[in-house]
Amino acid sequence: MLTLVLWILLAVLSLPLAILALLLWPLVWLISLPLKLVGITLKGAFDLIGAIIALPARLLRGPTK
Repeated sequence: MLTLVLWILLAVLSLPLAILALLLWPLVWLISLPLKLVGITLKGAFDLIGAIIALPARLLRGPTK
């Protein structure tokens, strides 16, 4: 009997949390989009800086076979 009561208590507590998570997930996704764009932009900028720094060494090394 105690297990049944615990299962019912778990269902009563977890169902509203699951519904809340389903409703808030699109909002969280929309908030995270600008952060993803900033990350993509910064990665591109750092890759460009790394390529510019490595360019003299690549030019001095000469063509590869």
